[in-house]
Amino acid sequence: MADTAKDKDVIEEEVEEESTTTTTTTKKTSQWHKTRTTKTSATTKTTTLTTPAKLYGKDLSEYDDVDVESLLAQLSPEEITILAKEVDPDDNFLPPDQRNSYECTKEATGPLNRKQLIEHINKQAIETPDQPEFEPFVQGTVRGKKWVPPPRDAREIEAEEQIAIDMGEEYEHALNDATQEEIIDLAAILGFHSMMNQDQYHASLLNKGQPVGLGWDGITKSTQQKLFPMDPPNSTDVEESIKRVKDDDSKLIDLNLNNIKNISDEKLEQLFAALPQNEHLEVLSLTNVGLTDKTALLLAEAIEKSKTLRVLNVETNFISPPVIVKLVQALLKCHTIEEFRASNQRSAVLGNKIEMEITDLVEKNSSLLRLGLHLEFNDARHRVAAHLQRNIDRIRKDLELRLQFRFFNNLHRKSTRIQ
Repeated sequence: MADTAKDKDVIEEEVEEESTTTTTTTKKTSQWHKTRTTKTSATTKTTTLTTPAKLYGKDLSEYDDVDVESLLAQLSPEEITILAKEVDPDDNFLPPDQRNSYECTKEATGPLNRKQLIEHINKQAIETPDQPEFEPFVQGTVRGKKWVPPPRDAREIEAEEQIAIDMGEEYEHALNDATQEEIIDLAAILGFHSMMNQDQYHASLLNKGQPVGLGWDGITKSTQQKLFPMDPPNSTDVEESIKRVKDDDSKLIDLNLNNIKNISDEKLEQLFAALPQNEHLEVLSLTNVGLTDKTALLLAEAIEKSKTLRVLNVETNFISPPVIVKLVQALLKCHTIEEFRASNQRSAVLGNKIEMEITDLVEKNSSLLRLGLHLEFNDARHRVAAHLQRNIDRIRKDLELRLQFRFFNNLHRKSTRIQ
C-alpha cells in the first residue's frame, strides 16, 4: 500500500511538470515580429517568428553607415533636379521657389508695367465673346431641380414648441392688432434699444409721435446736427468794471471778462491792484484774455490779500507751469477761495516735478474744494482727489453741526419761554 501511494505521488508530480512546461523562442528585430501559440490539452508551446524590414532587398540597419553627402556628390545636376522634385523639405526658412517643384522655363519679357497689364486684361475681357446659352431665358421658368429643404427632426420641433411662451389670448390679440408705433413705444418702455434708432427712442419717451419714413423697413440715417447760433461777444466794459472794483461796488459779485482779447497789461495791473481792497467780489473769470507770467504773478500777489474771492478761473492763457505753482501757493494764504481753474495753458504737460509740487500745496490747503488742472500722473490725481474729498466732507460735517446747534438752541429758547 505504501509503495502504491508513492507511485501515485510521483505520477501526479510528473503530470504537473508536464502541464506547466512552456517553450518560448524569441528573436528580436528592428521592425517586425510574429507570435504563434499552439495549445494542447497537456502542454502550451509559444513560438515567435520574425520578419526583418528591408529596403531594396537590404535590411535598414545596413544603411546606417552610408554617407549621404558622398552619394549626393556622385549625382549629376539632372539627377539632383529629379530628386529635388520628388522631395519637399518641410522647412519654413527656405524660400518658396526652392520648396516648390514648379519651374517656369519661359524667358523674362522685361520689367512689369502695371498700366499695360490692366489695359491688356480689360481688352481681353471685352474681346472675349460671351458663352451662348443653350436655352433662352424665360421669366418664371424653373430650370433643373428645385431645391426642397430636408424634413426637420421631430426633436427640434418639440423643443421649439416647449420654448414657445403662451401669453394668453388677450395679449396675443393685442400684439397682433398693434400698430407699428405702438410696438416701438412698447420696445422703448422695455428697453429694447437695438430695435430702434435714437429718433424713434426719444420720440417714444417724449410722446412726440414717430418720425415719418423711419419704420421697420425704413432706412436708418444719421441724426441731423442742430445748428445753434454763435454766442455773442462779451460786451463787458473793462474800464467800468475796473472802476467798480476800485469803488468796492456792493452789486458787483461776479466779474466775467472771458474772451476779451484787447485787454492791455496796464488794465490788468489796475484790476489786480484793486482786488485786495474789494470786499464784495466773489467770482472772477479771466478765460482767454492773454494772461502772461508777468500779469499772473501780480494776480498771485492780489490773491494773497483778497478777503472775499471764492472762485478764480484763468483757463486758456499763456501761463507757464512754475507760475501756476505760484498761483496755487498763493491760495494757501487766501482761505476764501474754494474753486481754482487753470487748465489749457501754454504748456500742455506740466511735468512730474510741477505736479508733485502742486499736489503738496493742495494737500496743505484746507479751504480748496475744486481744482481745474489736468494732471498726467495717477499718483498726483489720486492724492489731489482724496484731499479735496476730505475737505468737502469736513465742511459738510461742520455745516451739519451748525444746523444741529441752531436747532437745539432754538428749541432751548422755546422751552425757556414756555416756562
